[in-house]
Amino acid sequence: MRVYVPLTLPGLAEAHRTGELGDGPLLAYAVTPALREWYVSDDIEELEYAALNRAALASLRLLAADPGAPRRRVVVAVDVPDRAAAVDPDRGLDPAALGEVRVAGPVPLAKAAAVHVDAADAEADVAAAARALPAADGGDDDAQFTVDGAEDHELLWYATQEIPNLVGPAD
Repeated sequence: MRVYVPLTLPGLAEAHRTGELGDGPLLAYAVTPALREWYVSDDIEELEYAALNRAALASLRLLAADPGAPRRRVVVAVDVPDRAAAVDPDRGLDPAALGEVRVAGPVPLAKAAAVHVDAADAEADVAAAARALPAADGGDDDAQFTVDGAEDHELLWYATQEIPNLVGPAD
């Protein structure tokens, strides 16, 4: 199963240093039955794109919680065994949890298929979106417009071999 793991650039640097995305359970996004129903499409590429966008929003939430991280959303696409990813039954009907899965056990970075990262020119919009996120969650339409502005930026695709260039020199 292809899952999309939300990170920040410092989180990606840590994964590169350790060789793992995390010990688990790890928050990720995938094509789940609830996502299929919400998106109303049978096209797997469209569904995976929807899961990627859900992970990008989760990455934005990570950025909002880490003011020191560069203002670029990061999502790692990784293939895991189907049995390793499960929907949380307590969050299955929550609209905020569409596509959300928990991946059990450690996830080796070597299993990553690709990395998706904002371009540098998205940083101002992503920074504004991260600042506006709490107000948007509270129902502020102007703040939601700002958050949606980050979604206007497509995440760029990078091969896993390009991770060292994305995270900079190792310390």
